Amino acid sequence: MIYPSIDKLLLKVDSKYKLVHISANRSKQIMKTNHLQLPENEYKNKKELGRALEEVEKGLLSIK
Repeated sequence: MIYPSIDKLLLKVDSKYKLVHISANRSKQIMKTNHLQLPENEYKNKKELGRALEEVEKGLLSIK
């Protein structure tokens, strides 16, 4: 099963398109700078995109 679920993520972000845009940009930022907002052992996903989605779910990214 994919974590976090799309249903939980859409409670934080109002559209799927915005969610894709935010998570893709954050994923690229993680790859470029290797900066994470949580300690590495707290993430369930190993890849950058999954980690970006986890940050969205936890409310660590501000959405404007």
